[in-house]
Amino acid sequence: MTIWDSIILGIVEGLTEFLPVSSTGHLTIASKLLGLRIDDPSVTGYTAVIQVGAIAAVVLYFWGDIRRIVVAWVRGLADSGRREEFDYRMGWYVIVGSVPIGIVGFLAKGIISGPLRSLWWVAGALIGWSVVMVAAERLSRKTRPLTAITMPDAVVMGLVQCIALIPGVSRSGATISAGLFRGLDRVAATRIAFLLGIPALAGAGVYELKDALHGGVGAGALIVGTVVSFIVAYASVAWLLRFVTKHSIEVFALYRVLLGMALLILLTAGTISAT
Repeated sequence: MTIWDSIILGIVEGLTEFLPVSSTGHLTIASKLLGLRIDDPSVTGYTAVIQVGAIAAVVLYFWGDIRRIVVAWVRGLADSGRREEFDYRMGWYVIVGSVPIGIVGFLAKGIISGPLRSLWWVAGALIGWSVVMVAAERLSRKTRPLTAITMPDAVVMGLVQCIALIPGVSRSGATISAGLFRGLDRVAATRIAFLLGIPALAGAGVYELKDALHGGVGAGALIVGTVVSFIVAYASVAWLLRFVTKHSIEVFALYRVLLGMALLILLTAGTISAT
């Protein structure tokens, strides 16, 4: 992997990590177009590690909220009188909602970084989950604000987040859709999706670091890709939060379907191989 490869992949990661279009799917496609082996553990490890840059961006963007939640959670552990505070409960929602993907990701690592890296899976997931996103927009009430979130909401969103381990589904697309189905408004569902992504993506990045380094990707490429993803992701987070206040996520579903269909045509024609 060259430095130019790492820059391109960093841009792709930063642009797509928090948009409901599937960063893993886009990184898999981009890696293939760059001539990299998409089922190589060092490549899959690299794409997981540079997500840390995107996580750093969302942590910086939500630093005030994160700090407030952490402080309230710690105080609530020591003082039962504070346990009715929303920020204390939110701390538990993020913790509990992050557990499922950690367990499933660890147990299914071989499948996720192996067979599921096929571009056939990516194309199918891009198209298939778009149907769910459209249904979430059209069938949900979208009336509950962030302060109305409950533990069942966090559990459901955390469980659905596991489906995003399939490249092409989109972690944010999965969790936002789940939040909408639970009746949360778009802004609430999006903010929760971002917060749930912090433990999940940070854990994946740390876990995959050894594969990326031992596979010959190189520390330089990792650093460059992570820094680039941080810069681009920060702008993407700010833009998406403004976008969902007034717009439906269906536009992303349309883009996903078009990309998935284009990918299927290329695969069927033999223009590109699946792995």
